[in-house]
Amino acid sequence: MKRDELIDFKLYLITDRKLVTHYASLITAVEEALKGGVKAVQLREKDLGTRELLDMAYTMRKLTGRYNAKLFINDRVDIALSVEADGVHLGQNSMPTYAVRKIAKDKLMIGVSAHSIEEAKQAEEGGADFITLGPVYKTPSKLKYGQPLGVDIIRKTKAEISIPVFAIGGIKKDRIKEVMDAGAGGIALISGILGAENIEEKTEEFMKLLG
Repeated sequence: MKRDELIDFKLYLITDRKLVTHYASLITAVEEALKGGVKAVQLREKDLGTRELLDMAYTMRKLTGRYNAKLFINDRVDIALSVEADGVHLGQNSMPTYAVRKIAKDKLMIGVSAHSIEEAKQAEEGGADFITLGPVYKTPSKLKYGQPLGVDIIRKTKAEISIPVFAIGGIKKDRIKEVMDAGAGGIALISGILGAENIEEKTEEFMKLLG
């Protein structure tokens, strides 16, 4: 199977347990999203220590396995390899993509967070399988990355790279058609799903719109 064929999902759920207010735990919330049809989850709990994160990663690996969904670990290549995750997701301050590809070879898929066309091109050149690009729209979780880039950044980036682009940042249901028409391969969501009162139902709504 070609590497680009491994990206068989359109909704990329990124975790933040602090946003889970209607459920007992992050694990419970993620399972509800998996029931709703999510096929890719990125475990992104940056404030956890190594052992705690490792324990959560093992639990998440078992959970995603039950639903035939892919698991990505944010930043931690060592933990991704330890739990036999499907991939790792890198930020701009993480180990460079080319170095991770050298370590992981074909054992891990690599996603990279990009905030510009230049960062997107560097990710592809380094061996990334896909990128998240944003913030496309204004969103509280992405304010530190500056002003929203707007939907045209997707179109411009897709003209420069061939790997899939997942739009992130303020993606609401009524904006899905716009970002997909601009060339996005999918969307990445955090609060849009984890902050919902009924996660399974909300996930199903997003999945239906993504087709």
